[in-house]
Amino acid sequence: MRKSRLSLFKSTSMMISVVGIIMIISTIIVVAYVGFSIVNESITDGISSGNQYDQLAELKSQYSELEGKFESIKSTYYEGGPSSIEKYNNAKLQLTKAKSAIDNVQSALEAGKPSNEVDSRIEFAKEKLQAARVAYENL
Repeated sequence: MRKSRLSLFKSTSMMISVVGIIMIISTIIVVAYVGFSIVNESITDGISSGNQYDQLAELKSQYSELEGKFESIKSTYYEGGPSSIEKYNNAKLQLTKAKSAIDNVQSALEAGKPSNEVDSRIEFAKEKLQAARVAYENL
């Protein structure tokens, strides 16, 4: 009887040790996976954010170019009378909306908004810039 208790104690003790080791290993694996996921996500966000900053710089460049075009014809329209001034101001309004949309993209990037939200703002800014370009061409 005594040997069977000792044998039972040894096997139970061994089982507890094995289960403990398995739990420690599984905890290490889970912690490593979570850590890897966090690092991977931050790297992906950094790459996406870098691309978005490039797109913002391109939008600003296109805006500056278009703004220069508007300024170069401003005097012509202001000399033409009230109807030409109104036509010019309506087109210039589209340019102002594009500037506002570009500033909105920049503020989203600086605030660290999610990538998909920044992308939608970039698309909106592109649409507004295109509308300003069309308005300029219609002058």
